[in-house]
Amino acid sequence: MFKRITSIILIGLLLFLAACTNDEETNNEAEETEDGRVVLTGLITKHPLTKDLEDMEWLEEVEERAGVEIQWEEVTADWDQKKGAMLAGGDIPDIIVGPNAVTDADFAQFPGLFENLKPLIDEHGPNIQAMFDEQPNTEVLSTQADGEIYGLSKYQQFWPETATMQFINQQWLDNLGLEVPKNWDELFEVLTAFKEEDANGNGDPNDEIPMDFAPVGETGFGYFQPTVLLGSTGMTITGGGGQGYFLEDDEVKNFFIDDRYREFVSFMHKLYSNGLISEEAFTQDYSQYQAVARGEGENAKVGYTFGWEKTDRFGLGVSDQYVSFTPMKKSANYDGEVSWSYDYNELNYGVNFVQMSSQTSNKEAAMSFINELFDPEVSLQVLFGSIGPNIEETGENSYKILEPQDEEMDPGTWKWTSTWADNGPMFISDELEVELPSDMQSVDEQQAPYNEVFESLDHENNVFPGMMLKYSEEDHNQMTLVNTDFMNIAISKFGEWITSGGIEEGWDDYIQQVEQMGLQNNIDIIQGYYDNYREELN
Repeated sequence: MFKRITSIILIGLLLFLAACTNDEETNNEAEETEDGRVVLTGLITKHPLTKDLEDMEWLEEVEERAGVEIQWEEVTADWDQKKGAMLAGGDIPDIIVGPNAVTDADFAQFPGLFENLKPLIDEHGPNIQAMFDEQPNTEVLSTQADGEIYGLSKYQQFWPETATMQFINQQWLDNLGLEVPKNWDELFEVLTAFKEEDANGNGDPNDEIPMDFAPVGETGFGYFQPTVLLGSTGMTITGGGGQGYFLEDDEVKNFFIDDRYREFVSFMHKLYSNGLISEEAFTQDYSQYQAVARGEGENAKVGYTFGWEKTDRFGLGVSDQYVSFTPMKKSANYDGEVSWSYDYNELNYGVNFVQMSSQTSNKEAAMSFINELFDPEVSLQVLFGSIGPNIEETGENSYKILEPQDEEMDPGTWKWTSTWADNGPMFISDELEVELPSDMQSVDEQQAPYNEVFESLDHENNVFPGMMLKYSEEDHNQMTLVNTDFMNIAISKFGEWITSGGIEEGWDDYIQQVEQMGLQNNIDIIQGYYDNYREELN
């Protein structure tokens, strides 16, 4: 009797386990639409201007071609807060899209949550592999230190070699009978004239701002800031300067402890102490920085400043008064090289633009969709909008970006309204021939004074590929601690030394303090990773 009862219990248990297994298999099966497309979930972090994804013609075509239907969640604000809860809970959508929406640190903190895409790329990702082959840096950017790939990079080709141009008011120069400055001494003389004379000719000699620059953050330098003038000493910075790391003759250095930086800050103090830099430069926010440069009607307010493009910086009212000009030397008798901030990598590449959940029920279907995004023709639509309303196909691999259908909208706003734009994953192959929109053509024209500098630049040995370097979690954490402490003092001293002076007297103590924080150890770590990066590329 006991044996019979035991047998019944065992049979029941086996039936129960089998049922559970069948339920689990059923739950893991991908849902399909009536026309046989695999249903996936997706999340995108997009610009607030961007229209609903259901209104994007190109996206519907891509989903149909990949055999999927994606139920999208569109996030325009508070992503970091939402992401933290989502990752901690382990419940993520099949596909996540957005610029570094999920970071390398997230991959390390939540192992197993995201799919290693490397095997799927080998089997189902020919467009992605084509990008890796044409632009090897994209594979470097996509690959973690352990060789696995969780997030894919992008390449968008068209953006210029620098994000920051220097502009000077040519009309003011003409009013005062002055020439465009060729070195720092001449810049000082021009800015002094802007301050002391009625440069804008409105009868008020006191309403001109000789020089202005974008607000400096607490974590380092960025675009539209005066650190580009370090190029006058022969130094090539990237991304506007960041936390000071740069490359010179294949050696990693940091300009915050370089004598040329001390020389630059001393010059900036000379300008500030003579009233030639805006009094609001260290307190204004970016919107204020932009607004003041747009003047009042046709009456310009700022003489010398930095920006992306003339109409973006100065508006339509006064932009015609300004010209971009060639990087200056630090002095008339300086016979060394002159450089500028080289930003091509930061502007045209990017990290972690699309990821896949490891729990995705049909990984092949998800990869088919992701692969379609990296088709060059699709990528062009990711960036500029659909063929038809936004793009005209003019021949084989030949396209023209159309002017906005809304005549009151500029091309940049039209792009961000129409599509994912710069926030999307893409591979715009160098083989495509594209007639760019008017705003991008203007950028190219205004960048002409920088062409000679960038053509002579030793890109291999003097351009720091910071974004290409993938650090171990241990090294990343160690360097972050040092950089945080280092930036606290370096950025504080930058403002203090420009407004109040004292860099010559305080330089040695500052260098000693920074070295004690471990900056040299950071430089040594980065040098090692840089050397490995060069070996991988070769």
